[in-house]
Amino acid sequence: MRAATADLFATPLIPGLDYQEALLSEGEEHALIDRIDSAELSPFRFQQWTGKRLTHSYGWRYDFESGRFSPAEPLPEWLMPYRAKAAHFAGLGPTEFVQALLIRYDPGAGIGWHKDRPVFEHVVGLSLGSEATMRFRQRTAKGFERIGVPLAPRSIYHLTGEVRHDWEHSIAPIDQPRWSVTFRSLSTRAMSWRT
Repeated sequence: MRAATADLFATPLIPGLDYQEALLSEGEEHALIDRIDSAELSPFRFQQWTGKRLTHSYGWRYDFESGRFSPAEPLPEWLMPYRAKAAHFAGLGPTEFVQALLIRYDPGAGIGWHKDRPVFEHVVGLSLGSEATMRFRQRTAKGFERIGVPLAPRSIYHLTGEVRHDWEHSIAPIDQPRWSVTFRSLSTRAMSWRT
């Protein structure tokens, strides 16, 4: 697996992948972690399987047990400054991010290989707490091409285009607590379905 470093992101390792360290101050990070821990987090469920990470969705929710996409409670005011930062980083308007997912990873928790659901388009994540590795893989004729990207505390990443649609990603389990906030926009198909 090839490892990425922050200075390599001047030329993205995968088209559509952008990354920046130190988007948030330490004070903003601590305040956001406190907000996440105060939210009504529940274990992630996929069909009959229960994950180690705890989550809460705002705006829209995808139920992995039923396969349904449905409205959730609105994004709270305390998330708006972070949504604005995420939108500015991605070059989008803040109102384009209509979904936010809070996650707390307790020691040993991670996320398996996946692509975000097709109802979503842009995916922007804030990484808090311990450093983690975001892994990317794409099937080739010889197997998989793999790239590992370290996510520093208080960093941000943006997935769009090729990396969003043609690569899977995962988060390797770590031994220390980690938190994240992921903002997503709706795909054109989902927006037309919604109206």
